[in-house]
Amino acid sequence: MASVVHPDEVEPRREGNLEVRTTFDNTNGCERLEQRVVRIGRGPGPERRLAGRQEILYVAAGHGTLHLGGDTHVLEPDMGVYIARDETYSIEADDELTIISVVTPADTDSAQGRRKVTVRFADQPELDATSVRTFRYLVNEDAGCSDVTQFLGIVQPSKAASHHHPYDEVGYIVEGEGVAHIDGEATPIRSGSCFHLTPRQPHTIENSGSGAMRILGVFHPSGSPAEAYEEKQ
Repeated sequence: MASVVHPDEVEPRREGNLEVRTTFDNTNGCERLEQRVVRIGRGPGPERRLAGRQEILYVAAGHGTLHLGGDTHVLEPDMGVYIARDETYSIEADDELTIISVVTPADTDSAQGRRKVTVRFADQPELDATSVRTFRYLVNEDAGCSDVTQFLGIVQPSKAASHHHPYDEVGYIVEGEGVAHIDGEATPIRSGSCFHLTPRQPHTIENSGSGAMRILGVFHPSGSPAEAYEEKQ
């Protein structure tokens, strides 16, 4: 199964003013996570509800309004959005919206107690992963989502040693270009490229560009993006 997919390679599915491209799900080896790139044309979109699962969104481009449980929430670029288990929502686009959606298991009743529906990247502290990689949490336990982590990583031009993580992860290249080294295979990546990493799968993302690469990651079960185990040579 391919570990890297670009949305342009995926046949779109139309749902009203939505164009949906499913990049990873159980049909191509991603058993627990479903990643979709959704483009929403101007105007109101259809209602959506996922029984028994939850959905973590990222606004890659555009502006709009999220309608959720009788409340409205402004949507803007670089924003994480947490749709809890069994909730129904719709999105109204002010201009064309590009949304990265990841549907995940809902192992706990995460939305009880503290809850943030939207989280702005600019409002989050920047944390160190390595000397050339930082990240900011978007949706995680601080937003009331205890079993999934969504973050945005910033990678300076570099190539880290091959390593692995304990969790199942899907990612999206928000900005930049480079090479995904996964299981010894090198695949060029660019803005819009999507990838899937199974637990303990050896990999490294190389930033071969002249500026910072920005990577959206969503993984299950929850944890820290800095938790990496270097592969022994």
